[in-house]
Amino acid sequence: MAWTEDRVEQLKKLWAEGLSASQIARTMGEVTRNAVIGKVHRLGLSGRATTSRAERPRRATIPKPLPKPIIHEPENVVEAKLDNGEFATVLTLNQNMCRWPIGDPGSTDFHFCGQSTEGPSPYCSAHGRMAYQPAQARRDRRRASG
Repeated sequence: MAWTEDRVEQLKKLWAEGLSASQIARTMGEVTRNAVIGKVHRLGLSGRATTSRAERPRRATIPKPLPKPIIHEPENVVEAKLDNGEFATVLTLNQNMCRWPIGDPGSTDFHFCGQSTEGPSPYCSAHGRMAYQPAQARRDRRRASG
């Protein structure tokens, strides 16, 4: 399709009326949206008669209240001691011991829970409940905050 003077004038008119490049392409026929955009660019057309999305009046937004945080009370779990009376460390853990960290990793009394685990979980049942949340609870919390 060639850009004749009549088609260029039609393009300018439709562009000034605020039609999108897709709408202009459908109205004119035998031309693609990209061809319209390219021609508009080459002609240096910029202004539009109607307001663009950025210039439309904005609705007043009322912020949603923040949801109350879900706080899981930690269960009182007694960390397991090894046969030698020490707590489990990174060097003494095995695959059947809870890997829940206790304390500050930079301190000398840092250790792991050490209770026995159930199934493939790296945590004992109490720490597993703290670590993993049901998918439904996560979805509900996302909807409330979103």
